[in-house]
Amino acid sequence: QVQLVESGGGLAQPGGSLRLSCAASRIIFFTYTMGWYRQAPGKQRELVAAISNVGSTNYADSVKGRFTISRDNAKNTVYLRMDSLKPEDTAVYYCNTNQARYPWGQGTQVTVSS
Repeated sequence: QVQLVESGGGLAQPGGSLRLSCAASRIIFFTYTMGWYRQAPGKQRELVAAISNVGSTNYADSVKGRFTISRDNAKNTVYLRMDSLKPEDTAVYYCNTNQARYPWGQGTQVTVSS
């Protein structure tokens, strides 16, 4: 069953912005801390941002100050606003719990290039 659906990726220029969305099932959304992960070709998947069910946030050093994670409880949706994008942000972005407890969705491709 599809439980996590990512959207909002696309092509951005360096310095540009994108906002990603993740629709989660209600039980996942309200039980666990949610996170955004990314995986670039030839690299391991990494957690870049997380938000708890009370709104506490954490970020990887590589995105701190540029990315903002948030959640909308009414929509069971977590967002990732990405500003000041760099080519090294190019990756497939996924959402999951911060312990990756559920099957991975399809992800959404983010490409940063001029």
